[in-house]
Amino acid sequence: MAQRKTKRGTTASSAIMFGEELKYAREAAGYTQEEVGRLLHCDRTVLSRIESGKRKPSIEEVEEVSQLLNAGDLLMRLYGRVDWNASIEHPDWFQEYVDAEAISIGLRAYQDGVMYGLLQCPQYARAVFAAGSPDEIEEQIRARLSRQSRFLAPDGPLLLVILDESVIRMVVGGPEVMKCQMEHLLRLAQLPNVIIQVAPFSHRRLIINAAMVLLDLPDGQRLVYSESLDRGHLTGASDAVAKHQRRYDQLRAECLSERDSLRLIADALEGFRDDEQRTRRSRLAEEQLQRGQRRRLHRGSPRIPRPRPRS
Repeated sequence: MAQRKTKRGTTASSAIMFGEELKYAREAAGYTQEEVGRLLHCDRTVLSRIESGKRKPSIEEVEEVSQLLNAGDLLMRLYGRVDWNASIEHPDWFQEYVDAEAISIGLRAYQDGVMYGLLQCPQYARAVFAAGSPDEIEEQIRARLSRQSRFLAPDGPLLLVILDESVIRMVVGGPEVMKCQMEHLLRLAQLPNVIIQVAPFSHRRLIINAAMVLLDLPDGQRLVYSESLDRGHLTGASDAVAKHQRRYDQLRAECLSERDSLRLIADALEGFRDDEQRTRRSRLAEEQLQRGQRRRLHRGSPRIPRPRPRS
């Protein structure tokens, strides 16, 4: 007979609590993870990740498993009350930064090459994470979007981001994705707590080869976060903070004004719209050419005599 876990005590994650209730219902019904996965046409690891609070199931998945396990509406009621973002896992070296970011009252960032994470639209984030498995992609996107929520609220903390011009010029995911991303930036710039500025190629004298973030915490402390090729570095050391703050202030002095930055983003948007239209026309022309070639091939193929009915 299935028994509920009591050793763990109170959990801070409602997603883990949901997973434990799902596991209890599964064991009470006499199913293994493999059996449930087979009946619901999914891999056992999918169910395992849900039960451990590491994967958010869809509403359809919850309905199917509730029906299979005769769990009534318990799981569905719990599903609507779960804070799925609280259970998102980040790499160990990044988790310390995420924890500090989550309580910060102000954030100043510089980003080059790829769009800054807190400003990415879902389509852009999906293109960035495209190399992973479907489950990994969904979890990474959810992790990224969950971090955005408190900053992209109208009363959120200050979010001041300097984007190197390379960020809005380098095509990630194709013209359609870039069009969505530029539209997203222009919408975010309307929020009272969000300031986006561009460091253009033509104005650059100061060269910064790595992204950086300055965090202001409620207790008055300031932290600096920077990234190397394979990991990030978070520190509150006064000399490191002062050095990065000075470089950030110098870089901002070379930026376009907020208004001119948005004009540059709008110009980039028009360029991606044109590219998207050209791509669509090219794709349509290619499809029409292929249909024409198939028709010619069909007309030129040898005729196969059909049997005639005997009178």
